[in-house]
Amino acid sequence: MKGRWRLFRHEAGRVAGPPPWAYVLLFAASQLVGHWSVATYGAVVVWLSNGIMAAALLQLHRRPALLAVAACFAINLFSNVVRGDPGAFLWINPLLNLGEAFLAALLARRYGGAALDMRRPRRLIRFAGCAANAVAVTSVVGMGVLWLLREPPVAVWLLQWRNFFTMELMGLLLVTPVLLLLARRHRFVGVARARWPEAAALMALMVAVTVGVFWQAEAPLLFLPMLPMLLIGLRLSPTWTASALIVMAAISGAATLTGHGPVHLVQLPDAPELAAAPQILRHLSVYHLYMLTMVATVLPLSTVMTERRRLEARLRARTEAAHEARRRAEDAAAARSRFLAMMSHEMRTPLNGVAGFADLLAGRPGLDPEAVRHARQIRQSSDALLKLVEDILDFARGDDAVSPEPTDLAAIAREAVAQNRPSADIRGLSLAVEDRLPSRARYLADPRALRQALQPLVANAVKFTGEGEVRVRLDRAADGVAIQVSDTGCGIPPEIQPRLFEAFAQGDASISRVHSGVGLGLALASRHVGRLGGRIEVDSRPGEGSTFTLHLPLPRAADAPEAEVAPPSAEPAPVRQAAPPSPAEAGPATAPADPDPVEERAPRVLVVDDHPVNREVARIMLEALGCEVAEVADGVEAVDAVQAVPFDLVLMDVRMPRMDGLEATRRIRRLADGSGGLAIVAMTADAMPEDVERCLASGMNAHLAKPINQAGLFAVVTRALAGDLPPARLPAAA
Repeated sequence: MKGRWRLFRHEAGRVAGPPPWAYVLLFAASQLVGHWSVATYGAVVVWLSNGIMAAALLQLHRRPALLAVAACFAINLFSNVVRGDPGAFLWINPLLNLGEAFLAALLARRYGGAALDMRRPRRLIRFAGCAANAVAVTSVVGMGVLWLLREPPVAVWLLQWRNFFTMELMGLLLVTPVLLLLARRHRFVGVARARWPEAAALMALMVAVTVGVFWQAEAPLLFLPMLPMLLIGLRLSPTWTASALIVMAAISGAATLTGHGPVHLVQLPDAPELAAAPQILRHLSVYHLYMLTMVATVLPLSTVMTERRRLEARLRARTEAAHEARRRAEDAAAARSRFLAMMSHEMRTPLNGVAGFADLLAGRPGLDPEAVRHARQIRQSSDALLKLVEDILDFARGDDAVSPEPTDLAAIAREAVAQNRPSADIRGLSLAVEDRLPSRARYLADPRALRQALQPLVANAVKFTGEGEVRVRLDRAADGVAIQVSDTGCGIPPEIQPRLFEAFAQGDASISRVHSGVGLGLALASRHVGRLGGRIEVDSRPGEGSTFTLHLPLPRAADAPEAEVAPPSAEPAPVRQAAPPSPAEAGPATAPADPDPVEERAPRVLVVDDHPVNREVARIMLEALGCEVAEVADGVEAVDAVQAVPFDLVLMDVRMPRMDGLEATRRIRRLADGSGGLAIVAMTADAMPEDVERCLASGMNAHLAKPINQAGLFAVVTRALAGDLPPARLPAAA
């Protein structure tokens, strides 16, 4: 047999079930029982031999299957000789049995699949259909031969044909599925809901009920055994269920043959044409209908329940796997966040010293001009390194959910321009913001995402523009807002534009390139614009500059009150300086003895940092601003210092021994001396968004990321002394 009509198990397939000699022994035992039943009672309840041969053909490889079936045929022929079958019946019976087994196995292999997994209801039903067709063919052939040889009465012939059909079909439906299920019993581990004690109890209950029903002939309790069989089908595996059906068939069949059981209570219609037929044959027709009903009900029910339990187990396994995968993903995300936060902190900390001291050196009076230039180069290099670190960490971080809030888009644009103004001044470029949005207009946007999208575009425009200008224009659009960043630089060749927003893509990746960089800026800008739901378009020609347009579908928010709007050119208020009063303020010289004028106290700032270099940088910068500076190394000392001296501002590091800056801030806010109004600003290398949120949630007013510079520190001190910092989130009272 080739293709889908092959009969035997594939030679590469694993042999399941008993060895070939076991099938031969089972066949011999079924022959003995069948011949004994015919000799004793004149009838056979269930013919098991053909089901055993069919199972051997389905389970074994070709050579052992053929040997086993040949041995079974020889036993069948020998038993017919011993029984004394006359003439043609000596050969017809073994040939019909062999043909029925071959046909049933062939149809089952063709329509039931190579696996022949009787756990599945669909495959069990298909096997039942294949068995019925095989029995129908052989029964028609066999009974046709009987008609030709003996010509019995039609009614008797029909009764014999019906008994032959049901007897053979019962054998195939009981024996073959049981052997196939037993061969794959390892697949039912953990499938049954009942354990061994319950399984034994249910089997004992079934035996007791079957014996009680079939070894009496007074009460019509024919279908009472259906109840324990249903329990077995619901609670146990198909293997147990099929075995229980065989046990019940053995008990009920033996009782029926001996004249016991409710089958004999059935009133059969008087049929003179069946007077020549044995009475047991007529009652066996009822019994066969009963057993077929039992098999057709209980065995499919068991497979359905097993399939349901299998699917439930698979669903549980997949759910657990999904939960485990989610947990691993969350752990990986948390580990990535910790890694990025740690790398950000550890890289920013040394850069703080490099950038800070470079600023201090460049601003030292009397320093040689060449040394000043060197210091500024150090500062520019540290800024470039910081930008590279931030880009790499931002790229590795991935996409976060945006947090829209009413945002002044023009302020974000001016901030991006201000960060790039030193580089533009060095190149002699004009750098401007053209705001065409309505006055006091606010839009729902994530300020951080917009800032991270706009900053690389402005930086790139400055970087690739040798002369001329860089302009940022904000205007309304049909779908929200359009922000254009245009320059008069070198432009972008057309062949490069399709991969312009790919990570690590560069316009000139050769070793002779003019501009440095790793090619992350535009990729990050595109990512953050995508987070905002927008898109980027580029219009550029070589030698004519470039224009990047951000199309952002940002909904309009409520306009800002007029009092909150500052002019674009507003500069931070200068820090308060201690100065003597003027003569007019001091009063006339001849006035009675007035006390000496009281000088205004210098601002007191507490620097909290465990790194001595960071404390020194901050102290020198603050003293240059006219501040009185105190230094402590951890949170415990910070809480004690605040209780001892009234400070105007605390610059608080986060990662410190003994007590971190977050806990120190919370304790300061809970002090009873009114320190809840003290300005506390995080000055830390923890600069990730979640780090900023943790600082603000602990009670800090603002966040200043390292490395610091004198301009940024001046702005923070000015805002703190002017009371312009955001109010702190005071922790709830314990």
